Amino acid sequence: MLTVLFAVLAALSNASAVVLQRAAARRVPRADAFSLRLVRDLLRHPVWFAGIAAVICAAVFQGLALSEGSLALVQPIFVSELPFALVLGCLAFRRRLPAYAWAAVAMVAVGLALALAAAAPVGGHQRVSTERWLPALAASLAAMALCVGAALPRPRGKARAALFGAAAAIGYALTAALMKDATGAFARHGAGAFFTSWQTYGFAAAGAVSLFLLSNAMESGPLVASQPALTLGDALVSLTLGLLVYEERVRTGPWIPLEGVGVVLITVGVLILPRVEPGSPAEDPGPPVTS
Repeated sequence: MLTVLFAVLAALSNASAVVLQRAAARRVPRADAFSLRLVRDLLRHPVWFAGIAAVICAAVFQGLALSEGSLALVQPIFVSELPFALVLGCLAFRRRLPAYAWAAVAMVAVGLALALAAAAPVGGHQRVSTERWLPALAASLAAMALCVGAALPRPRGKARAALFGAAAAIGYALTAALMKDATGAFARHGAGAFFTSWQTYGFAAAGAVSLFLLSNAMESGPLVASQPALTLGDALVSLTLGLLVYEERVRTGPWIPLEGVGVVLITVGVLILPRVEPGSPAEDPGPPVTS
């Protein structure tokens, strides 16, 4: 129960960060995309610092969730980040969420509950050997590089945003997988083991790179392109890492149809939610932010 609670709080914190970072990203010059100037310009907006604070809160809650439960359980709950982000955007900027968007929110919630209840992720290693990590790291970094390499030559638009979003999704899944290993060291052996574990510095580096990629995804195009790639990609890659790296288990056999229905509901809801009408929180986070 604590695992689910911490995961939901992490998703809520991340949703707050998305709204705040989107507001900041829309105020930077387009020519600064994928450069350190982008970070420099973001630093001029206080709202970006609020987004970073929300990211830090999300990381704390995520670490607590991963120390209690499996990667295959915790990370899919982050799918709820998108509904949270849209609802928070509506509250913050006094806009109405259309009826079809509320229906999509319900689809995501029901689909997530159904998929997790049917899959019932369990088991897995508390710690993973470096030898077992090497192929996972190589595959994840290569996939991120391919997405970034495909995004850079493209002009601003949906394709560029989706590719950066996919790269960020892989990075965030890798961050979570490394964080689970590091928090496992902390739980068993204390702070000394945590700070001497390479996984600790690995998840910090992966998280920083992922945040940079997410900022570029938001700068490159609308949420309708970047958010589905980020949301679904993070859940899918995290599930894969949980099964292959940590050897976690999910139920199969007669449970597969129910899991499939849940996944379909989640996917349809995630694809619908960013398609709110122009002027809604998904497209415009609010009035210009002044520093």
